Order: sequence, then C-alpha cells, then structure tokens
Amino acid sequence: MKKTEIIYDVAVVGGGPAGMMAAGRAGELGAKVILIEKNESLGKKLLITGGGRCNLTNAEFDTRKFLEKFKDDGKFLFSAFSQFGVKDTINFFQKLGVETKIEDEQRVFPASDSAKTVFDTLLKYLKRNKVEIILDSPVSNILISKEDKNKISGIKLKDGKEILARRVIIATGGTSRPETGSTGDGFAWLRKIGHTVIEPTPSLVPIAVKDEWVKKLAGLSLANVKITIFQNGAEQETDKGKIIFTHFGLSGPAILNMSKSIGELLKYGEVIISLDLFPSEDYGALNFKLQELFKEQSNKKFKNALHALAPLAADLASAIVEISKINPDTECHSITREERLALVNILKNIPIHADRLLGEDKAIISSGGVSLREIDFKTMSSRLFPNLYLIGDILNIDRPSGGYSLQLCWTTGFVAGSSSGKSEHISN
Repeated sequence: MKKTEIIYDVAVVGGGPAGMMAAGRAGELGAKVILIEKNESLGKKLLITGGGRCNLTNAEFDTRKFLEKFKDDGKFLFSAFSQFGVKDTINFFQKLGVETKIEDEQRVFPASDSAKTVFDTLLKYLKRNKVEIILDSPVSNILISKEDKNKISGIKLKDGKEILARRVIIATGGTSRPETGSTGDGFAWLRKIGHTVIEPTPSLVPIAVKDEWVKKLAGLSLANVKITIFQNGAEQETDKGKIIFTHFGLSGPAILNMSKSIGELLKYGEVIISLDLFPSEDYGALNFKLQELFKEQSNKKFKNALHALAPLAADLASAIVEISKINPDTECHSITREERLALVNILKNIPIHADRLLGEDKAIISSGGVSLREIDFKTMSSRLFPNLYLIGDILNIDRPSGGYSLQLCWTTGFVAGSSSGKSEHISN
C-alpha cells in the first residue's frame, strides 16, 4: 500500500463551494492543506448554480429570520452562523474583488452575472493560501487511526494511494445533479465508520405535469403568482413567488420550494397545483378590471382582448381563453356576466395536475444526509471523530431556493476551515 510521505494538517475531500471555502480558509490560517477532487476540475456544480449566474446568498441580514427558512434544522445552525453569516459572506467576496448586487426576493448575485467570477476568485484564494490541489482522484475510504479508533488518519484513493492528514474535511455534497460529481460517495464512507445517514431524496426539483397547455408555454416566467396545493379538495400548502413554465411542466423558485411537499403528497393520490395569477386582487376587484377591459375592447373578439390584462402574456392569454370555454370569437360586449365571473374564478384558480417530480439529475439539492445530532456546529466536527469535519450538502438540512444552499456551504466551509486550520492544531 503506497502512502504519501507528507502528512498534511488538513485534507479536504470535494472541490465544490464548501470544500473550496474550507481549504482556502485553513490555508489562510497557515495550515498545510490538500484539496482532493474526483473530477478533472473543481467547482462543476458551482458553475451552473443560479442558471450560471451564481446566487451567492440571500440578503436577509437578521440571522434568526434567515435561519427560519431552514425550519427545524435552523436551530442547529446558530453557532456556525454567528461565526460567519450573510454579511460576512458578502464582505468576504467583496474583499476578494467580487462586487455584488441584490435582486428580487433578496437574492444576491455577482455584479458580473457570471458564476465563473466566483469560481475564479475562489481558485485564486486557494492558490494564494498555498492549497495543494489534486484532480481526477476519486476517494474510496476514510481511514481510521490504528492507534486511536476515535481519530481519522487520512483518506484512501481508489488507486490505492493513502493521503495522511491530522484533520479531514468531507465536502462531497449530496446526490443532486450527479453529472457534476454529486453521487453520494461520502454517504457510503460515513455509514461505514458509524455515522447515521438519512437516505437522500431529490429536493428543490421541477414538477412534471399532465396538462398539455402548460408545456406549450415553455420559457414563460411570471414574477408574482400565488400557488396552492390541493389533495382530495383540501388545501395542503400555499406560497407566493416566481414560477417558470417548462417543456415538461413547472419550475421556478416558488415551485421548487414546494416540490418536496408535492412529492410526498403524490404518494397518496392526485395533487392539484392551483395558480392565482392576481394574488393582490380579490375576486371583486378582478371582476371590475375585466368589466373595464371589456368596455374598452367592446368590439374586439375575446381571443384578441385578454392579453391586454397584465400580467397575461399573449401565449398565456390564449391558454386561458381555451380553458375558459368562452367562444374565442365572441365580441367582448357579448360576454355574459356568468362567463365573466367564471373567468375571474379561472384567473384566481387555474388547476394544474401534477404528474411527478423530476429526478436527481434535475434537482437543485437533495434532502437527506448525515444526522445533525452527530455534528458539533461550533466547529463542524463529527461527534464520533473529533478530527473529522462534515460540511455543505452532505448534512441533512432542508432549505429553500434563493441563495440559502450556497450560504450553507460558505458558512459551514468557513467554520470547518477556521477550526481545522487553527495554529494550535498545526503539526500537533
């Protein structure tokens, strides 16, 4: 069995955002660090986040409010976020030359609108802090010390080589977007050494639907829609935000954030996704709007008038004309009161029939991972092995779309890098 002659202070497995942050931070503190990546390059998933624009974080600076988005998991994260939160992230990148901007729903992006800006900056951070990087190096196992069964001694590569380290950080991600390298490798190693791993499932994933008219609107996005999920006529959940029509159904932040609930409900029967296109208007106000529109367009055919009602784009207006069952050639002045009230109801409650969630290849993140009760969040170290650190998507933490996943990576990566790279740990 070949071993490296060098014993590193810190070995980081996984060159995604959490791993790059952890390795750079430990190196910044003077530790001798090696970053091990199984792909031929670092940051594959980072480069496609936010549609290639990289949604760095969410500009909610109140940590308590920020962590409320993580629901029950948020209570575990306070100690980590008190060390490195949203403001710290923005300041960190700005000091490294990345200007940022805040968009809808407080999403923070690099001013360049390019994930490559963030990637290049992290690469420079690694090089400046003398982090050794090895690529095309899949790991097969975590090594337990022969002298102390409560300590990790390093990692073993699939080619048989062993890399020895005083501390090891695992940042291999979950199981979403497996083409980027997130294939759940770390879960198998961690189960083998005694960690509890909750089985991962796709999360923040687009929805395939049965309604063909939805698919005809592929590419259309609506910024402010109220979405309500129904099963057996009973309301299950509601949210408001941006949706995107796709060639298979629905996506966009508001849909992604409800996808886990939809997936669970689909196990028990049909799920209806109801869209309210006018959430700020009650039925009476919308009825009045339609009356005014039909007066203004009184001699126009119904099919040619409805798109004038913002936010109805022409394609969406045509779909609603079809759903309404009103004769499209009816002149607006001839539309009956009953037809108009039925149209109001459609605009406030368009039913779409969910078919299934798309798979892990389309998921933004996966649910599941290492049990949070087995982590010390002050350091991100394992409670089973004090010199093992677990960060980013490998943890069993659910979170919404909107910059929360990357912030989790920056926070846990920075804390693990700070803890493992402290001077009192080096060469001990």
